[in-house]
Amino acid sequence: MRDPKRSIARIGRFADRHRPPLPSVGAYLAPVLVVLAATLGCAPQAEQEPDAEPQVVEIPVTTSSEAAMAHFEAGQEALDVGRNVEANQHFEAAVAEDPGFSYGYLNRANSALSAVEFRESLDAAMAQIEGKSEGERLLIEINQTFLTNDSDRGLELAETLVEHYPASPRAWLALAAIQGSRNAHDAARESMNRALQLDPESVAAVVGLGFSYLFSEPKDFKQARQYMERFIDLRPDEAKAYEGLGDVDRALKQLDAALDAYTQATDTDPTLAVAQLKKGHVNSFLDNYGEARAAYDAAVEAANPQSKATYANFRAFTHIHAGDVPAALDEMMELADSVAEMGTPEDQVKGIQIFTLTNCATAALHHGDLGEAAKLVARRNALVREVGEEVGGEDFKRLQEANALIWEGLLAARQGNFALAVDKAEANAQLLENDNNPRKMEPYHRVIGLVHLLQDDYAKAVEHYRQANLNTMYIKFHLATALTGLDETEEARRLFKEVSEWNFNSVGFAL
Repeated sequence: MRDPKRSIARIGRFADRHRPPLPSVGAYLAPVLVVLAATLGCAPQAEQEPDAEPQVVEIPVTTSSEAAMAHFEAGQEALDVGRNVEANQHFEAAVAEDPGFSYGYLNRANSALSAVEFRESLDAAMAQIEGKSEGERLLIEINQTFLTNDSDRGLELAETLVEHYPASPRAWLALAAIQGSRNAHDAARESMNRALQLDPESVAAVVGLGFSYLFSEPKDFKQARQYMERFIDLRPDEAKAYEGLGDVDRALKQLDAALDAYTQATDTDPTLAVAQLKKGHVNSFLDNYGEARAAYDAAVEAANPQSKATYANFRAFTHIHAGDVPAALDEMMELADSVAEMGTPEDQVKGIQIFTLTNCATAALHHGDLGEAAKLVARRNALVREVGEEVGGEDFKRLQEANALIWEGLLAARQGNFALAVDKAEANAQLLENDNNPRKMEPYHRVIGLVHLLQDDYAKAVEHYRQANLNTMYIKFHLATALTGLDETEEARRLFKEVSEWNFNSVGFAL
């Protein structure tokens, strides 16, 4: 296994362009699935004797520029360990060195920090595909399915990829990413294990499995910890490995151990602002709100411009944890107005504003501040639709409109206008009815579940919430509430306990 630091050091003296890149773990960090699915590749498999060690041959990374390849390898390593911003900078440098570098544009899409950059990078990758490998073409096409919500096509393309390149760890990880996006987590784990069998030192497969067992059903925190410990073995000098261990300790309800792990991460790399951020999470859960706010302030101060405003949202959540939702609303609304002033790159401002306004609207709806919620949903949805126009493409604009309708439905339900809420949910379903995605109806069921819950029709609420996205603890909380109304107390208590012990911060968890 090559020393990850060598790829970075070689930027000044070029790289060995015949060495395949490592797999990425981006799909298991958040946006999830786009990052990992787009980073994978391989080349045709040579025949092997039955008992021979597996021979790994990856998709060719097609560039004639050694400088571009050096940046590509450094960026791939950054993606593998979960450093997306640094990865993005390397891929930007790679395509500057070689403007025809299709795989470089593809990985710039993997690490994109805005929807516009994702779309533009994929378009550039496909525009430069002439003369490149079939694997590179398949990877671009897989990622294009995220813009069209065609999960079935994405799965078909990923299965074709592993058929063409069965000896490629990255091909198997591409398949795992698509499978995971469809909630087929057992199949995804099998695919990641195939990658790990081919390359036992694949840090992307190791971390992908760790996060799969941590966040996806069926969860297994002990297995997650074993994979994070293996991550540390593979990258003992990588602070992200200790951060991952801290995440597992949180899931195991070992909050003091999590703080120790995050401290080890920041000691290893004082610039790793996200580990400082997670100290804030733990202190929030421990009711140490002063310490939490200090940790969040330190994280925002240390963060790159792309992350500052996102991190600042979590500082506002401390007020929710402390029971003061109005204070949180005030802080988040002020933040939404100051995203650009925090140095956020122009193409990312609207995306972070949408994130902030979504958090704010969720809190206002939950707290019953319906007048403010109506203003927040309107502002949020205007930005969502603007992003749709900026990214372009009828499919993407349609998906943005479908998303906006869900929030209008949630607002109408909380306002007691149940007929309008149902109309909004039905309009969402109509926009998505021809999409080949087994999860396309989850948001619809969230709205209809809320409509029935607020009318004390618990049986119908349970029926719909069971079909919503139960990976979201806030939705699982509502299912447990509906079950309580049905006197299904045993399951309700189990779910409430699971929600209360989740220990991963979000506005829904705080509420």
